[in-house]
Amino acid sequence: MSKKRLAALVKSEADKPTTAQKTDLQTPKQLESETTDIPKYLTLVRKETRLREDQLDELTRLTRRLNRARNGGERLTENTLIRVAVDLLLSQSEALSGNTEHELRDSVSS
Repeated sequence: MSKKRLAALVKSEADKPTTAQKTDLQTPKQLESETTDIPKYLTLVRKETRLREDQLDELTRLTRRLNRARNGGERLTENTLIRVAVDLLLSQSEALSGNTEHELRDSVSS
């Protein structure tokens, strides 16, 4: 695929309107994108975040460990684990409270 065609594909995916949907962690539903030839990463919205160095190091180690242990299926990336963490945080949103990162973390930790 030429660079121009790939760029057009990425732009067309980025231009599609998105709607916020409540994530259901118990019963994942197959997305339309999983039944087409569009790569999963093109169906996701880009969001940049800053991580501490220790967070990134541990995230990299965990990703490598999980990939070594997996038996086929979707390749796991650091972004995969970040999305799982966001889903977990959102599932506990009712318990989330505090004014600082430390307080927020403590409010959802057991």
